[in-house]
Amino acid sequence: MTGTVSLRLAELTGAGVGAVRPLGGHHGARHYHVTLADGREVFVKAAGASAAALRAEAHGLRWLGEARAVPVPDVVACDDELLVVSWVRTAAPDVGSAQTFGRDLARLHTTGARAFGAPWEGFIASLPLPNDPGVSWPDWYAAQRVVPYLRMAVDSGELSGADAVLVESALARAGALAGPAELPSRIHGDCWSGNVLWSGGRGWLIDPAAHGGHRETDLAMLALFGAPYLDQVIGAYQDVAPLAAGWRQRVPLHQLHPLLVHVCLFGSSYRESVLGAARAVLAC
Repeated sequence: MTGTVSLRLAELTGAGVGAVRPLGGHHGARHYHVTLADGREVFVKAAGASAAALRAEAHGLRWLGEARAVPVPDVVACDDELLVVSWVRTAAPDVGSAQTFGRDLARLHTTGARAFGAPWEGFIASLPLPNDPGVSWPDWYAAQRVVPYLRMAVDSGELSGADAVLVESALARAGALAGPAELPSRIHGDCWSGNVLWSGGRGWLIDPAAHGGHRETDLAMLALFGAPYLDQVIGAYQDVAPLAAGWRQRVPLHQLHPLLVHVCLFGSSYRESVLGAARAVLAC
């Protein structure tokens, strides 16, 4: 951590900077575990990400925290250069913590949102995330979540025109496949297993792309790269907020967006996953 960053951190937190442990980084940002002079432990995300991305993460954490359902780190400070949040001491998950997380996640979703989208500029990883409001989830999902990244992937040459036709054909099924209409849920928006920390017998959410969305999106993200004790998470979730019939069939539809984001971020190694999800939607 440079002297300039340390000085800015001290100004934001009102405390001197003690021990600093670099944690590497992701998507261009540098990460640190810092013990402040007053004893507080914080996680610091420095630069790399745009100021808008840092502020979007801070907005999302605060908004999710307002629900008092799934625990999230407290936002200590945020400006154009640094995001500072409280440190979460982690432990290994078990069945009990997975079930608690499932119930907490259901309660988070049921607190709802005013509309699909969010009243702030969105980001997912290092990519802008459209958040214009909508009232019909299938239409909103197509326009704000799938089409922008499909175009980006085609423009960059990672997907072909034929690939785009397949994805568009699957997307045309969204209205028929989406299930009963639901009011917007308060969702994390990037709820893969790496954004769930386990601490104190609960699952904590970090690094959100939070917005009003469809609650099945968070569950589909948990399944995408394999969350621990996923069956127990979903079972406990259903005890609080049962899912509409056919939700398992809709998982590939909800995974189209994050898979396209991965193509845009990491290239054509995710192409077959996108096409597989599109084919699964068309097979429903």
